[in-house]
Amino acid sequence: MSEVLIHLDDVNLMTLWGPQNEHFELIKRGFPKLRLVARGNELKVLGEESEQVRFKDVFQRILSHIEQFQTLNVNALEDLVGAPGKAERKEEKKEGEAPQAFKGEPIVYGPNGIIVRARTPNQRRMVDSIAKNDILFAIGPAGTGKTYTAVALAVRALRNKEIKRIILTRPAVEAGENLGFLPGDLKEKVDPYLRPLYDALDDMIPAEKLKDYLERRVIEVAPLAFMRGRTLDNCFVILDEAQNATDMQLKMFLTRMGPTAKFIVTGDLTQIDLPKKTQSGLATAVKLLDSIEGIEIIHLSGSDVVRHKLVKRILEAYGDI
Repeated sequence: MSEVLIHLDDVNLMTLWGPQNEHFELIKRGFPKLRLVARGNELKVLGEESEQVRFKDVFQRILSHIEQFQTLNVNALEDLVGAPGKAERKEEKKEGEAPQAFKGEPIVYGPNGIIVRARTPNQRRMVDSIAKNDILFAIGPAGTGKTYTAVALAVRALRNKEIKRIILTRPAVEAGENLGFLPGDLKEKVDPYLRPLYDALDDMIPAEKLKDYLERRVIEVAPLAFMRGRTLDNCFVILDEAQNATDMQLKMFLTRMGPTAKFIVTGDLTQIDLPKKTQSGLATAVKLLDSIEGIEIIHLSGSDVVRHKLVKRILEAYGDI
């Protein structure tokens, strides 16, 4: 058994180890073959050399994260260590379910140390696909991270200056209930339909920066009807809830594409809120566009659900209803 001594002179130990040493205990669980002893500004690591090498690599990433964001939360630490939480460990033991510990490379870093990454193999396919294709369809049930991953890819492209604008759009269709008259100006009327897109942006862009982007229309969030007649170029465009677009609406949207744009279309064919006897444009598009080069269609499933563990079981219970 060998020993490595790490000096912690340039790091806030309260941030590193967490309240009541919560972070320290999580790190220890991630390296069960090592013995970690923290005293003052020193960390002693005892164990096999191969494990020590792995630990030093992970620990350096933790220190770099703190240096960059000046904070560290449990979710970020679990991502960095690669140690599943208690609920995830229970899920991994269930036969036939996808392992929750899948860790793709970070897509973007959000405020307060949030790390946004692909958390399932199909989300990883989305990341890989948009690098090779200009149009991507991501189709699957609720909670599979379709929209969240798509928004993360758009934010990354903006930060990397690959595009100049992000446009996020949805059909303004009520989800199975009549909301009646909505007061306010046009923005206030349509914002409730677009709230999930704002929620994703909140996780990835600091509030003041996001406000500035929205005011300068660097990021535009608008109903699908507002896309008519436009040419969308040098931008990353996401159509969410596409199952609620008609054939003509989806055709209109896809033909807005300029020479240097990227389009992602997301939707769930089991949650169509269109009037009865109205064909979902997403269902038609999947049939017509599947074999066109430059377009990829990825089907996510219950194994990709990254919300509460009960969401997966709820989807299974409802089946095809």
